[in-house]
Amino acid sequence: MTAVNLKTLLKKANKNNYAIAGLVVTTWEDALAYTEAADETGIPIILQAGPSCRAFTPISILAKMFRYLAAQTKTPICCHLDHCFSYRECKEGIDSGFTSVMFDGSKMPLKKNINISSKISHIAHKYNISVEGEIGEVGYFKGKNSIGTDITEAKTYASKSKVDAMAISVGNTHLQTSKVAKIDYNKILDIQKITKLPLVLHGSSGISNVMRKKIATKTNVAKFNIGTELRMIGCKTLRESYNKNIKNYDKIRILKPSIKELKKATISVIKNIGPHIVKK
Repeated sequence: MTAVNLKTLLKKANKNNYAIAGLVVTTWEDALAYTEAADETGIPIILQAGPSCRAFTPISILAKMFRYLAAQTKTPICCHLDHCFSYRECKEGIDSGFTSVMFDGSKMPLKKNINISSKISHIAHKYNISVEGEIGEVGYFKGKNSIGTDITEAKTYASKSKVDAMAISVGNTHLQTSKVAKIDYNKILDIQKITKLPLVLHGSSGISNVMRKKIATKTNVAKFNIGTELRMIGCKTLRESYNKNIKNYDKIRILKPSIKELKKATISVIKNIGPHIVKK
């Protein structure tokens, strides 16, 4: 199936009270497992290439890889370039074939964040490519603290930036290795009162499955970014496979079990927040 943009997926999700998983890719094996999970369940997903992924593999190669995988499945797949910190980086993603880009101007003054976001939106929308922006800063586990989203700033950003989705900070934290995030649910409700934009929660590995389900079905949060919990499963399986095959030098044989386990875990994640689909 042809890759779709972010707006298409999130608009439908909001309308039908579910959410889409933005699945963080680091290697081909991740992307393959995620796509197979989407194909098996019929649940759409977002393949995401963040900064750590791009430091290892060029943007142009990642775009082709995501597009190739999207073309192999009957399920809608969004090809998303995550956490770009400049117009130039977003433009490279647009030119390379991504169907969605995320500009992270959360550390910038509001006016500058709006100006760059709107500039990116202007060029992206010419090619039917979606743009995600961020207001409020999502911090890191054992790293920089989060700065919660200011409601007034969110209203201004949503109305002037021209983005298609807005990432917010309401207690979510990047790289959370356990599900202990204290999400300010009422703040999500307050934010959705001042904008119709689909909302996004980065750092969703730290959010409990019960809370993710509640947010997905009862709010305008239409996208949960999930990486750490799946990366932990993939790496754990990879270590086990390596230790069982200590004298084996066939890298593919060692890698394959991690793909299988990652696919199984992904199916659980996307079923929890996604639409109820009965496969024929």
